[in-house]
Amino acid sequence: MSCDVEQFNRLVDAEEYFEFFQMPYDQQIVNVNRLHILKKFSQFIKEIDDNSTDLSSSNRLSKYREALEKAYQVFLDSTPQEQKLFKVFNEKPKNVVTLTEITSD
Repeated sequence: MSCDVEQFNRLVDAEEYFEFFQMPYDQQIVNVNRLHILKKFSQFIKEIDDNSTDLSSSNRLSKYREALEKAYQVFLDSTPQEQKLFKVFNEKPKNVVTLTEITSD
């Protein structure tokens, strides 16, 4: 099974992860949310690795598969703007005044 972990570690593209785990996916969803799915997936993997140091290779890959499924599901039910995974979604533009900030005297 360590061969599978080595193979997993060489994956790069979102589609490669789905194919590795033999998971069905909607290409349109992946096209629109590719970076967000991968970012969420990497967050889940970090949690798994930080909290489960004694997992066998097969159990680790099983948890990674669940993590990919969860990351994909997030973007079936939500938008990248709602998830705010990237810095750009968390920063307020410096040269913009929002309508909620405008008051009438």
